[in-house]
Amino acid sequence: MCVTCGCSDNSQVTVTSLDKDNTSHSHTHTLADGTVITHTHEQDHFHTHNETSHSHTHTHENLHSHSPRETSAIHAQIHGTTVTLEQEILSKNDRIAEQNRHWFQERGILALNLVSSPGAGKTTLLTRTINDLKSKLPISVIEGDQETVNDAEKIRQTGCQVVQINTGTGCHLEAAMVQRGYLELNPPSNSILAIENVGNLVCPALFDLGEKAKVAILSVTEGEDKPIKYPHMFRASQVMILTKIDLLPYVQFDVDRCLEYARQVNPHIQIFQVSATTGAGLNDWYAWLQNQLDCLNKS
Repeated sequence: MCVTCGCSDNSQVTVTSLDKDNTSHSHTHTLADGTVITHTHEQDHFHTHNETSHSHTHTHENLHSHSPRETSAIHAQIHGTTVTLEQEILSKNDRIAEQNRHWFQERGILALNLVSSPGAGKTTLLTRTINDLKSKLPISVIEGDQETVNDAEKIRQTGCQVVQINTGTGCHLEAAMVQRGYLELNPPSNSILAIENVGNLVCPALFDLGEKAKVAILSVTEGEDKPIKYPHMFRASQVMILTKIDLLPYVQFDVDRCLEYARQVNPHIQIFQVSATTGAGLNDWYAWLQNQLDCLNKS
């Protein structure tokens, strides 16, 4: 469940492998007693049931919430005991994120969490990156969307391994979803795992997926004030990629002001200005990827 808006409470999450030779599909749902069941469907329609977790949810008429994570939390009175739901949800996510991080580190996998508003150009940038680097760097993708496998199909056309995670009503990926995704993918050692998050600049800032870095993608077709309108995301990101710079002659966008806002929020953020259409600026982005992978495997 999203601790900010409760969007994914009781939603069905599906994981779809787009492997050309072995297409599988799985989804989860919650029973009335709180048991979470996972179903996996193979091509011959055989499916298995896997009881992955068991939990109980209690409510109380005095349930109340306060939105900002750093100032307050969501509380429920259960048999006289105050339970901080936000802390429970995030601490569970963080525990799984640490498991993910350890799994990636053991295998020398550079996991990157790509975040942006819808339509900023994440998938276009990712497919261009894969096509340009696939002879040099092995890249696998976990694709996150609420519905459809459209973006995963675009990624698959590059020849790259990809798994689609559909969150249903959920507005972000969580560490447990990513864990299911990489176990399905089994990316090779010394490779890059790109996690394309659901288009949203709010909730994904709260959820650690076990990634090495968050990469915030902002296009020139959006407002240059996005970094100060959504400061938590840009503060949590190690990299900002300003995309679609080939459109600058045709849109009203103040690049200098945008960069100033980004550095105001996060003085240490690394910024790349690119066009996935013309290729402008991509070599710097590719050099950063190679350097990060090299550093990871030297440590």
